[in-house]
Amino acid sequence: MSINDPHWGNRDGNKERGGKRGDDQGPPDLEELWQDFNRRLSGMFGRRGGNGNKGGSPGSGGSGLSPRQLGGMLGVLIFLVLLAWLITGIYMVDTNERGIVLRLGRFTNVTDPGLHWRLPRPFETHEIVDLTGLRTVPVGGRGNSRALMLTDDLNIVNVQFAVQYVLDGVNPENHIFENRDPNEEFVRQIAETAMRGIVGKSKMDFVLYEGREQIADAAQKLIQEILNRYKSGIQVSRVTMEEVQPPEQVQAAFDDATKATQDWERQKNEGEAYANKVIPLAQGTASRLLADAQAYRARAVASAEGDTSRFRQVLAEFKRAPQVTRERMYIETVQHVYSRASKVMIDDKGGNNLFLLPLDKLVQQAGARAAAVSAVMADTSSTPPEPSAPEPLLQINPRDRDLLRDRERGER
Repeated sequence: MSINDPHWGNRDGNKERGGKRGDDQGPPDLEELWQDFNRRLSGMFGRRGGNGNKGGSPGSGGSGLSPRQLGGMLGVLIFLVLLAWLITGIYMVDTNERGIVLRLGRFTNVTDPGLHWRLPRPFETHEIVDLTGLRTVPVGGRGNSRALMLTDDLNIVNVQFAVQYVLDGVNPENHIFENRDPNEEFVRQIAETAMRGIVGKSKMDFVLYEGREQIADAAQKLIQEILNRYKSGIQVSRVTMEEVQPPEQVQAAFDDATKATQDWERQKNEGEAYANKVIPLAQGTASRLLADAQAYRARAVASAEGDTSRFRQVLAEFKRAPQVTRERMYIETVQHVYSRASKVMIDDKGGNNLFLLPLDKLVQQAGARAAAVSAVMADTSSTPPEPSAPEPLLQINPRDRDLLRDRERGER
Protein backbone atom coordinates (compact mmCIF):
# COMPACT_ATOMS: atom_id res chain seq x y z
CA MET A 1 0.00 0.00 0.00
CA SER A 2 1.40 3.37 -1.02
CA ILE A 3 0.62 6.75 0.44
CA ASN A 4 0.33 8.03 -3.09
CA ASP A 5 -2.69 5.76 -3.69
CA PRO A 6 -5.60 7.95 -4.80
CA HIS A 7 -7.94 5.95 -2.52
CA TRP A 8 -5.83 6.62 0.66
CA GLY A 9 -8.08 7.81 3.46
CA ASN A 10 -11.16 7.73 1.17
CA ARG A 11 -14.22 6.23 2.89
CA ASP A 12 -16.12 5.96 -0.40
CA GLY A 13 -13.96 3.04 -1.33
CA ASN A 14 -15.36 1.12 1.61
CA LYS A 15 -18.90 2.05 0.69
CA GLU A 16 -18.40 0.65 -2.76
CA ARG A 17 -17.43 -2.63 -1.12
CA GLY A 18 -20.51 -2.70 1.10
CA GLY A 19 -19.11 -0.77 4.02
CA LYS A 20 -16.53 -3.44 4.73
CA ARG A 21 -12.87 -3.33 3.90
CA GLY A 22 -11.68 -6.38 2.09
CA ASP A 23 -8.35 -7.99 2.59
CA ASP A 24 -5.65 -6.04 0.81
CA GLN A 25 -8.23 -3.97 -0.94
CA GLY A 26 -7.76 -0.15 -0.81
CA PRO A 27 -6.07 2.08 1.76
CA PRO A 28 -6.98 2.01 5.50
CA ASP A 29 -9.51 4.44 6.90
CA LEU A 30 -8.13 7.32 9.09
CA GLU A 31 -11.03 7.05 11.50
CA GLU A 32 -10.31 3.39 12.07
CA LEU A 33 -6.67 4.20 12.75
CA TRP A 34 -7.67 6.79 15.36
CA GLN A 35 -10.03 4.34 17.07
CA ASP A 36 -7.30 1.73 17.14
CA PHE A 37 -4.91 4.26 18.79
CA ASN A 38 -7.54 5.07 21.45
CA ARG A 39 -8.03 1.40 22.28
CA ARG A 40 -4.31 0.85 22.69
CA LEU A 41 -3.97 3.94 24.90
CA SER A 42 -6.90 2.81 27.07
CA GLY A 43 -5.26 -0.59 27.44
CA MET A 44 -2.15 1.05 28.84
CA PHE A 45 -4.22 2.50 31.72
CA GLY A 46 -6.06 -0.74 32.59
CA ARG A 47 -8.96 -0.66 30.16
CA ARG A 48 -9.43 -3.44 27.69
CA GLY A 49 -9.97 -2.41 24.17
CA GLY A 50 -12.65 -3.84 21.93
CA ASN A 51 -14.36 -3.28 18.74
CA GLY A 52 -17.05 -1.19 20.46
CA ASN A 53 -16.77 2.09 22.29
CA LYS A 54 -17.79 1.14 25.78
CA GLY A 55 -16.58 4.20 27.48
CA GLY A 56 -17.55 6.56 24.69
CA SER A 57 -20.57 8.69 24.45
CA PRO A 58 -23.40 7.52 22.28
CA GLY A 59 -23.29 8.73 18.78
CA SER A 60 -19.56 9.51 18.98
CA GLY A 61 -18.65 6.66 16.73
CA GLY A 62 -15.95 5.44 19.22
CA SER A 63 -13.76 8.52 18.77
CA GLY A 64 -14.22 10.19 22.25
CA LEU A 65 -12.02 9.78 25.41
CA SER A 66 -13.26 8.98 28.89
CA PRO A 67 -12.27 11.03 31.96
CA ARG A 68 -10.01 8.20 33.08
CA GLN A 69 -8.19 8.32 29.78
CA LEU A 70 -7.82 12.04 30.05
CA GLY A 71 -6.45 11.63 33.60
CA GLY A 72 -3.90 9.11 32.43
CA MET A 73 -2.70 11.32 29.65
CA LEU A 74 -2.45 14.25 32.05
CA GLY A 75 -0.41 12.14 34.48
CA VAL A 76 2.04 11.21 31.72
CA LEU A 77 2.32 14.83 30.77
CA ILE A 78 2.97 15.87 34.36
CA PHE A 79 5.62 13.15 34.72
CA LEU A 80 7.41 14.31 31.63
CA VAL A 81 7.33 17.93 32.78
CA LEU A 82 8.60 16.93 36.24
CA LEU A 83 11.40 14.91 34.68
CA ALA A 84 12.42 17.82 32.48
CA TRP A 85 12.35 20.14 35.50
CA LEU A 86 14.60 17.83 37.50
CA ILE A 87 17.02 17.56 34.61
CA THR A 88 17.53 21.34 34.72
CA GLY A 89 19.34 20.88 38.06
CA ILE A 90 22.30 19.17 36.36
CA TYR A 91 25.35 21.40 35.77
CA MET A 92 29.01 20.96 34.85
CA VAL A 93 32.03 22.56 36.57
CA ASP A 94 35.27 22.71 34.57
CA THR A 95 38.73 22.01 35.92
CA ASN A 96 39.64 25.68 36.42
CA GLU A 97 36.31 26.61 37.97
CA ARG A 98 34.36 26.25 41.21
CA GLY A 99 30.60 26.02 41.63
CA ILE A 100 28.72 28.05 44.24
CA VAL A 101 25.34 26.52 45.22
CA LEU A 102 22.65 28.83 46.59
CA ARG A 103 19.49 27.53 48.31
CA LEU A 104 16.76 30.14 48.31
CA GLY A 105 19.49 32.78 47.89
CA ARG A 106 21.65 31.52 50.78
CA PHE A 107 25.09 30.01 50.29
CA THR A 108 25.21 26.25 50.98
CA ASN A 109 28.43 24.74 49.59
CA VAL A 110 31.22 24.88 47.01
CA THR A 111 31.38 22.15 44.38
CA ASP A 112 34.60 20.89 42.80
CA PRO A 113 35.13 20.27 39.07
CA GLY A 114 32.88 17.60 37.59
CA LEU A 115 29.19 16.81 36.92
CA HIS A 116 26.83 17.83 39.75
CA TRP A 117 23.10 18.03 40.48
CA ARG A 118 21.18 20.51 42.59
CA LEU A 119 17.55 21.20 43.21
CA PRO A 120 16.07 22.98 40.23
CA ARG A 121 14.93 26.55 40.29
CA PRO A 122 13.55 28.29 42.24
CA PHE A 123 14.78 26.20 45.18
CA GLU A 124 18.46 26.17 44.34
CA THR A 125 20.71 28.03 41.92
CA HIS A 126 24.42 27.94 41.19
CA GLU A 127 27.13 30.32 40.01
CA ILE A 128 30.39 29.43 38.30
CA VAL A 129 33.59 31.19 39.46
CA ASP A 130 36.61 31.16 37.12
CA LEU A 131 39.82 30.83 39.13
CA THR A 132 42.46 30.88 36.41
CA GLY A 133 41.42 33.90 34.41
CA LEU A 134 44.19 36.49 34.90
CA ARG A 135 42.59 39.90 35.22
CA THR A 136 44.50 43.17 34.70
CA VAL A 137 43.40 46.52 36.10
CA PRO A 138 45.26 49.64 34.83
CA VAL A 139 45.54 52.59 37.19
CA GLY A 140 46.52 56.11 36.16
CA GLY A 141 47.91 57.40 32.91
CA ARG A 142 48.61 60.67 31.14
CA GLY A 143 45.82 63.17 31.66
CA ASN A 144 44.29 61.14 34.48
CA SER A 145 43.99 62.83 37.85
CA ARG A 146 44.33 59.50 39.59
CA ALA A 147 47.93 59.27 38.45
CA LEU A 148 49.04 62.50 40.19
CA MET A 149 50.56 61.63 43.57
CA LEU A 150 52.40 63.66 46.20
CA THR A 151 55.83 62.51 47.38
CA ASP A 152 57.44 62.94 50.78
CA ASP A 153 59.50 65.96 49.61
CA LEU A 154 56.27 67.73 48.42
CA ASN A 155 56.72 67.02 44.71
CA ILE A 156 54.05 65.76 42.33
CA VAL A 157 54.66 62.73 40.12
CA ASN A 158 52.55 61.01 37.50
CA VAL A 159 52.41 57.30 38.34
CA GLN A 160 50.90 54.76 35.96
CA PHE A 161 50.81 51.10 36.99
CA ALA A 162 48.79 47.93 36.52
CA VAL A 163 47.54 45.26 38.93
CA GLN A 164 47.19 41.64 37.86
CA TYR A 165 45.06 39.34 40.02
CA VAL A 166 43.15 36.05 40.07
CA LEU A 167 40.32 34.77 42.26
CA ASP A 168 41.14 32.81 45.38
CA GLY A 169 40.44 29.07 45.03
CA VAL A 170 40.26 28.42 48.80
CA ASN A 171 37.24 30.61 49.52
CA PRO A 172 35.71 31.58 46.18
CA GLU A 173 32.40 32.43 47.84
CA ASN A 174 33.99 35.52 49.41
CA HIS A 175 34.30 37.11 46.00
CA ILE A 176 30.49 36.96 45.57
CA PHE A 177 29.04 37.46 49.06
CA GLU A 178 31.55 39.47 51.14
CA ASN A 179 31.59 42.57 48.90
CA ARG A 180 28.82 44.58 47.37
CA ASP A 181 30.42 45.04 43.95
CA PRO A 182 33.67 43.02 43.57
CA ASN A 183 34.60 44.26 40.10
CA GLU A 184 37.61 45.98 38.56
CA GLU A 185 36.68 49.35 40.04
CA PHE A 186 36.86 47.82 43.51
CA VAL A 187 40.40 46.59 42.89
CA ARG A 188 41.39 49.87 41.22
CA GLN A 189 40.36 51.95 44.23
CA ILE A 190 42.26 49.75 46.66
CA ALA A 191 45.36 49.76 44.44
CA GLU A 192 45.29 53.52 44.13
CA THR A 193 44.97 53.94 47.89
CA ALA A 194 47.92 51.63 48.56
CA MET A 195 50.13 53.29 45.93
CA ARG A 196 49.42 56.79 47.25
CA GLY A 197 50.42 55.68 50.73
CA ILE A 198 53.74 54.26 49.53
CA VAL A 199 54.62 57.18 47.22
CA GLY A 200 53.75 59.64 49.98
CA LYS A 201 56.51 58.14 52.13
CA SER A 202 59.19 58.20 49.41
CA LYS A 203 61.37 60.89 47.86
CA MET A 204 60.81 62.03 44.30
CA ASP A 205 64.17 60.79 42.99
CA PHE A 206 63.60 57.42 44.62
CA VAL A 207 60.20 57.08 42.93
CA LEU A 208 61.48 58.18 39.51
CA TYR A 209 64.70 56.19 39.32
CA GLU A 210 66.11 53.53 41.59
CA GLY A 211 63.04 52.73 43.69
CA ARG A 212 60.56 51.42 41.11
CA GLU A 213 61.00 47.74 41.92
CA GLN A 214 60.88 48.33 45.67
CA ILE A 215 57.72 50.42 45.33
CA ALA A 216 56.03 47.76 43.17
CA ASP A 217 56.82 45.01 45.70
CA ALA A 218 55.64 47.12 48.63
CA ALA A 219 52.43 48.04 46.76
CA GLN A 220 51.66 44.39 46.02
CA LYS A 221 51.96 43.45 49.69
CA LEU A 222 49.85 46.39 50.86
CA ILE A 223 47.11 45.76 48.27
CA GLN A 224 46.92 42.10 49.28
CA GLU A 225 46.64 43.04 52.94
CA ILE A 226 43.73 45.39 52.23
CA LEU A 227 41.96 42.80 50.04
CA ASN A 228 42.34 40.16 52.73
CA ARG A 229 40.97 42.57 55.29
CA TYR A 230 37.83 43.00 53.17
CA LYS A 231 37.60 39.23 52.47
CA SER A 232 37.44 39.90 48.76
CA GLY A 233 38.59 36.45 47.63
CA ILE A 234 41.17 38.05 45.33
CA GLN A 235 44.82 37.05 45.05
CA VAL A 236 47.20 39.69 43.63
CA SER A 237 49.71 38.17 41.22
CA ARG A 238 51.84 41.17 40.28
CA VAL A 239 52.07 44.96 40.32
CA THR A 240 53.84 46.51 37.31
CA MET A 241 55.17 50.08 37.26
CA GLU A 242 54.52 51.18 33.69
CA GLU A 243 55.43 54.88 33.75
CA VAL A 244 56.60 57.34 36.40
CA GLN A 245 57.15 60.93 35.25
CA PRO A 246 56.64 64.46 36.51
CA PRO A 247 53.52 66.39 35.40
CA GLU A 248 53.44 67.75 31.88
CA GLN A 249 53.42 71.37 33.10
CA VAL A 250 56.89 71.06 34.64
CA GLN A 251 58.38 68.51 32.25
CA ALA A 252 60.83 70.98 30.64
CA ALA A 253 62.14 72.25 33.98
CA PHE A 254 62.44 68.73 35.25
CA ASP A 255 64.43 67.74 32.17
CA ASP A 256 66.87 70.58 32.88
CA ALA A 257 67.23 69.47 36.48
CA THR A 258 67.73 65.90 35.34
CA LYS A 259 70.42 66.98 32.89
CA ALA A 260 72.20 68.95 35.61
CA THR A 261 72.05 65.94 37.89
CA GLN A 262 73.49 63.75 35.16
CA ASP A 263 76.30 66.25 34.54
CA TRP A 264 77.05 66.28 38.25
CA GLU A 265 77.17 62.51 38.31
CA ARG A 266 79.43 62.49 35.26
CA GLN A 267 81.85 64.99 36.76
CA LYS A 268 81.80 63.12 40.03
CA ASN A 269 82.68 59.91 38.25
CA GLU A 270 85.48 61.63 36.35
CA GLY A 271 86.85 63.07 39.59
CA GLU A 272 86.73 59.69 41.25
CA ALA A 273 88.50 58.14 38.27
CA TYR A 274 91.23 60.82 38.42
CA ALA A 275 91.57 60.33 42.16
CA ASN A 276 91.86 56.59 41.68
CA LYS A 277 94.65 57.24 39.21
CA VAL A 278 96.58 59.95 41.12
CA ILE A 279 96.27 58.73 44.70
CA PRO A 280 98.02 55.38 44.14
CA LEU A 281 100.81 57.20 42.27
CA ALA A 282 101.20 59.71 45.10
CA GLN A 283 101.15 56.93 47.65
CA GLY A 284 103.87 55.12 45.70
CA THR A 285 105.99 58.29 45.54
CA ALA A 286 105.48 58.89 49.26
CA SER A 287 106.48 55.33 50.03
CA ARG A 288 109.60 55.71 47.90
CA LEU A 289 110.54 58.99 49.57
CA LEU A 290 109.94 57.49 52.97
CA ALA A 291 112.12 54.53 52.12
CA ASP A 292 114.85 56.89 50.84
CA ALA A 293 114.61 58.96 54.00
CA GLN A 294 114.86 55.90 56.17
CA ALA A 295 117.86 54.72 54.16
CA TYR A 296 119.49 58.16 54.46
CA ARG A 297 118.84 58.17 58.18
CA ALA A 298 120.35 54.75 58.55
CA ARG A 299 123.35 55.80 56.42
CA ALA A 300 123.80 59.07 58.35
CA VAL A 301 123.52 57.32 61.69
CA ALA A 302 126.00 54.67 60.59
CA SER A 303 128.38 57.34 59.27
CA ALA A 304 128.10 59.33 62.48
CA GLU A 305 128.70 56.23 64.53
CA GLY A 306 131.71 55.44 62.33
CA ASP A 307 133.08 58.97 62.69
CA THR A 308 132.56 58.77 66.42
CA SER A 309 134.37 55.47 66.60
CA ARG A 310 137.21 56.84 64.44
CA PHE A 311 137.45 59.99 66.58
CA ARG A 312 137.71 57.91 69.70
CA GLN A 313 140.43 55.83 68.14
CA VAL A 314 142.30 58.96 67.03
CA LEU A 315 141.86 60.41 70.50
CA ALA A 316 143.40 57.34 72.03
CA GLU A 317 146.32 57.61 69.63
CA PHE A 318 146.65 61.33 70.32
CA LYS A 319 146.92 60.70 74.03
CA ARG A 320 149.68 58.19 73.38
CA ALA A 321 151.67 60.29 70.87
CA PRO A 322 150.38 63.84 70.56
CA GLN A 323 153.10 65.19 68.27
CA VAL A 324 153.00 62.29 65.85
CA THR A 325 149.25 62.30 65.75
CA ARG A 326 149.09 66.06 65.18
CA GLU A 327 151.55 65.82 62.32
CA ARG A 328 149.71 62.93 60.80
CA MET A 329 146.41 64.77 61.00
CA TYR A 330 147.95 67.80 59.36
CA ILE A 331 149.37 65.76 56.54
CA GLU A 332 146.04 64.00 55.98
CA THR A 333 144.22 67.31 55.88
CA VAL A 334 146.64 68.80 53.36
CA GLN A 335 146.44 65.64 51.32
CA HIS A 336 142.67 65.82 51.33
CA VAL A 337 142.72 69.47 50.23
CA TYR A 338 145.32 68.94 47.52
CA SER A 339 143.61 65.87 46.17
CA ARG A 340 140.84 68.07 44.75
CA ALA A 341 143.20 70.15 42.58
CA SER A 342 145.50 69.06 39.76
CA LYS A 343 147.88 72.06 40.10
CA VAL A 344 148.84 74.34 43.00
CA MET A 345 150.76 77.61 42.66
CA ILE A 346 152.99 78.49 45.67
CA ASP A 347 154.55 81.95 46.12
CA ASP A 348 158.10 81.99 47.49
CA LYS A 349 158.68 84.80 49.94
CA GLY A 350 162.39 84.90 49.23
CA GLY A 351 161.92 85.96 45.60
CA ASN A 352 159.49 86.40 42.76
CA ASN A 353 159.87 82.90 41.36
CA LEU A 354 156.81 80.58 41.23
CA PHE A 355 157.20 76.90 41.85
CA LEU A 356 155.03 74.44 39.96
CA LEU A 357 154.42 71.31 41.97
CA PRO A 358 153.41 68.12 40.13
CA LEU A 359 150.53 67.42 42.46
CA ASP A 360 148.84 65.02 40.02
CA LYS A 361 151.75 62.74 40.45
CA LEU A 362 151.69 63.32 44.17
CA VAL A 363 148.00 62.47 44.25
CA GLN A 364 148.58 59.16 42.52
CA GLN A 365 151.34 58.41 45.02
CA ALA A 366 149.10 59.52 47.84
CA GLY A 367 146.40 57.12 46.68
CA ALA A 368 148.74 54.19 47.04
CA ARG A 369 149.95 55.47 50.36
CA ALA A 370 146.39 56.01 51.60
CA ALA A 371 145.73 52.29 51.28
CA ALA A 372 148.76 51.63 53.36
CA VAL A 373 147.59 54.20 55.90
CA SER A 374 144.21 52.53 56.19
CA ALA A 375 145.86 49.18 56.82
CA VAL A 376 148.10 50.77 59.43
CA MET A 377 145.14 52.42 61.14
CA ALA A 378 143.34 49.11 61.27
CA ASP A 379 146.35 47.49 62.84
CA THR A 380 146.75 50.40 65.23
CA SER A 381 143.15 50.14 66.45
CA SER A 382 143.54 46.42 67.16
CA THR A 383 147.13 46.45 68.55
CA PRO A 384 148.28 49.95 69.54
CA PRO A 385 152.02 50.62 68.86
CA GLU A 386 154.49 51.52 71.53
CA PRO A 387 154.76 55.31 72.16
CA SER A 388 158.53 55.15 72.21
CA ALA A 389 158.82 54.01 68.58
CA PRO A 390 155.90 55.20 66.43
CA GLU A 391 156.01 54.32 62.77
CA PRO A 392 155.59 57.13 60.25
CA LEU A 393 152.36 56.86 58.36
CA LEU A 394 153.63 58.56 55.21
CA GLN A 395 157.03 58.72 53.57
CA ILE A 396 157.40 62.35 52.49
CA ASN A 397 160.31 63.87 50.62
CA PRO A 398 162.45 66.05 52.98
CA ARG A 399 162.25 68.94 50.55
CA ASP A 400 158.45 68.82 50.55
CA ARG A 401 158.42 68.68 54.31
CA ASP A 402 160.63 71.79 54.55
CA LEU A 403 158.31 73.66 52.22
CA LEU A 404 155.29 72.78 54.33
CA ARG A 405 157.02 73.85 57.53
CA ASP A 406 158.12 77.19 56.01
CA ARG A 407 154.48 77.75 54.90
CA GLU A 408 153.25 77.00 58.40
CA ARG A 409 155.73 79.44 59.95
CA GLY A 410 154.79 82.18 57.49
CA GLU A 411 151.10 81.80 58.26
CA ARG A 412 151.75 82.01 61.96
